[in-house]
Amino acid sequence: MIHVTDDIVIQDWELSESFTRSTGPGGQNVNKVSTAVELRFEAARSPALTPAVKARLKRLAGRKWTAEGALLIRVEDTRSQARNREIAAERLAEMIRKALVAPKRRIATKPTLGSKRRRLDAKKQRGEVKAMRGKVRDE
Repeated sequence: MIHVTDDIVIQDWELSESFTRSTGPGGQNVNKVSTAVELRFEAARSPALTPAVKARLKRLAGRKWTAEGALLIRVEDTRSQARNREIAAERLAEMIRKALVAPKRRIATKPTLGSKRRRLDAKKQRGEVKAMRGKVRDE
């Protein structure tokens, strides 16, 4: 069970872990012990999350989101399997906390009169510079 907030708790049936051999440094330990953790969270079927939170979580997860609606988190940061399991749970909880925050809606505004004038003045000045690039005539 993972406590995300006071209201949201991820149950054990929503999570599954698999262990594989890790890459990187570690000597013989890497070749013998399966320390890398792959945490699978069935996000689409989770009753703890609202549909809006699930949609934001899917956008945040990106390639970690599977076609079945599961979220995959792979951790092989340390040589300890127990520590990697803790890190995976922390990353999942943090990702869900980020998805809980709804983005602020942007309020469309009109450009000010001063900004319109500055834009037109800059266009006029640029046009004059380009107009001066023509051939020079003798008068």
